[in-house]
Formats: sequence, structure tokens, C-alpha cells
Amino acid sequence: MNHRSNKNKPSPPRGASNHAPSGKERHPGSDSRIRILLVDNHTVVREALASLLALDAHVHVIGAVGNGTEALPLIATLQPDIVLLDLSMPGMHGIEVIRLVSHSHPAVKCLVLTVHISESIVRAALQAGAAGYLLKESSYAELRTAIHRVTQGQTYLSPMIADKVLSGYLGKQSPFPGEDSPWQKLSDREREVLKLVAEGATSKEIAENL
Repeated sequence: MNHRSNKNKPSPPRGASNHAPSGKERHPGSDSRIRILLVDNHTVVREALASLLALDAHVHVIGAVGNGTEALPLIATLQPDIVLLDLSMPGMHGIEVIRLVSHSHPAVKCLVLTVHISESIVRAALQAGAAGYLLKESSYAELRTAIHRVTQGQTYLSPMIADKVLSGYLGKQSPFPGEDSPWQKLSDREREVLKLVAEGATSKEIAENL
């Protein structure tokens, strides 16, 4: 019987793992596109978004549903990179969807796309765990930017609301008479840095703008 020696058998590359792939790990040759689930109760909006996002070779829409109740089991099964969702939907409000997803699937990022500009609603969405907040009047270019920045772990707020939300979030008025609020304690430069951070700017971009 012939026995072949394993002496010359190539060893796996340094850093390689022998365990089976799990979760949302990316592997050479696999589909590395950003996987997005659309959640909006208007069919025309879902179809328009799917068509627009198809223009980006780095994005793949893996599904589209009309409400949060339908979205949750799909999120658990498909594990998208981003859930692009509206807030006002029948059955379950978008903020509740964000809260549940953030708790059960922390690797999945929720990006809000809505008409609501109220500071209290924006704040509630961010506190629930939203990674970004866009208005439906935003351009395709801004939507694309938001998707890519959220994927990179950044928080993105539409520039149209970033200043308003930041100033309100930090509190322009202190609840304690005679005491400055956190916003009032910031220098002009620090406020500008916060605005740029809210708009999703990178450290390099912030440095270039200041």
C-alpha cells in the first residue's frame, strides 16, 4: 500500500481560520455588496428606491416589505447590512422597529428615510438606535453617501436637520437657572466639529474644513 506524505502539503495562510463561516463575515469571491432591506408602506416608494439603488454597483436590495411586522422576521433570516425604513407605517411604528432591531441584531444598521423633521422624532429615532436619518426630499447622491457612511460605522444626519438636531439635542437652555447648557459651553469650533460629525464627515474631512 502506498502512503503519501503530507510533508510537502501547503499549510493554510497565516491568519486563516479552520472554522466554518458564520454571521455576516465577508470572504474572497463572495458578494461584498451592501445588502439592503427596504421597509416602506408605499409601493411606489419601494419600487423607486429599488430602481435608484440598482444604479450603485456596490449595493444590493435583498428585499422590500410594507411594514415593520413583515420586516422583523426577514431581518432575522436575511441579516441585511442596512434596513432603510420609513417611520410612519401601519401596525408598528418605525421607531419601535429600530429599537427591536438594535436590541436583537446589533450588526444590522437602521437608516431612516422619512418626511418627519420634528426634533423630538429625530431624537427618538437616534435614541432607539438609528444609525442615520434622511429626509425623503434628499437627493440620490445624499442617499448613496448616507448608505456608504453608515456601512462604515458612522452616524449620518441629513445636513438640512443636523444643525437643528444637534443644538436641540445638547440643549440650548439648561434646566437649571443660571447654569449654561452643554451647547452653550462649547466653543464655535467645537460646535462646527459636532455639525460635521453629524453630517457624517470623516476625521480627514473635518480637518480639511476647519
